[in-house]
Amino acid sequence: MLLASAARAETILFVGNSFTFGALSPVWRYRAPTVTDLNGEGIGGAPALFKLFTDEAGLSYDVSLETHPGIGLDWHWANSFAKLDKAWDHVVLQSFSTLDRDKPGDPTLLADYTRRWADTFAARNPAVDIRMTATWSRADLTFQAQSPWTGKPIFAMADDLSCGYGQAAKATPRVKAVIEVGEAFSRAIRAGVADANPYNGVPFGQVDLWAYDNYHASAFGYYLEALMLFGSVTGKDPQSLGAREQAALELGFSPQQTTALQKIAHDELAAAPQDHCTAPGVAPVIAVPAATAQNSPK
Repeated sequence: MLLASAARAETILFVGNSFTFGALSPVWRYRAPTVTDLNGEGIGGAPALFKLFTDEAGLSYDVSLETHPGIGLDWHWANSFAKLDKAWDHVVLQSFSTLDRDKPGDPTLLADYTRRWADTFAARNPAVDIRMTATWSRADLTFQAQSPWTGKPIFAMADDLSCGYGQAAKATPRVKAVIEVGEAFSRAIRAGVADANPYNGVPFGQVDLWAYDNYHASAFGYYLEALMLFGSVTGKDPQSLGAREQAALELGFSPQQTTALQKIAHDELAAAPQDHCTAPGVAPVIAVPAATAQNSPK
């Protein structure tokens, strides 16, 4: 009797920048051979963590990533369209850390290119599952560099980014969910798992979610990001990975750190959605017209 052939692996594409590829941390090149870097740069990043988590959960995903530092979805549209214009089962989109490099906090550009990419991916596969990653508060823009978030609570930037990604998703019905990574960072800080201000030292028993530049994430931060990606895309509880999860062991986390981060991801994924656009000072809600044929790159 012949055994049934294994089910086809689900394809997933991660599109982003250094916040996806794990810059300034051991996650950057982590298990790179287990994923397909469409740029051939040997990057593992959060997608490789996601891949390992799915393997540990007994799931089958064929993981690809296309990343470039310091850019948004508009850059990918202009420079990587041919690489990405394929049929995917899942797509996760992540854009610039302030939504718009030239207009920090303004979601207009994000929403425009979210719509363009969603229409492109849906044309290849109408059933594609498209999600977006709302990123974290930058400590450097809160405590040091002059920015719209200077002097505000560390949670303010994550709230504004959540608002911007939420607006982009609402303007693009094909987007299934916003993965609230920035809000998970904030939850970890509020819960005492992570430090709130790396410029005044990290208290004993807490983790630093930021890398040495207080801009990018540390291994702990990227691990939390990947837990959120895993839980959102697969529907599996991050806590099911357990205290002896392989990536955490290889990255040098203690069992207590691992389970604490898994619980934060579980709690954030289970929390009722919040509308962070009601906070004072947040950019107004935008209306984005549908993409047209003229929007397609030549």
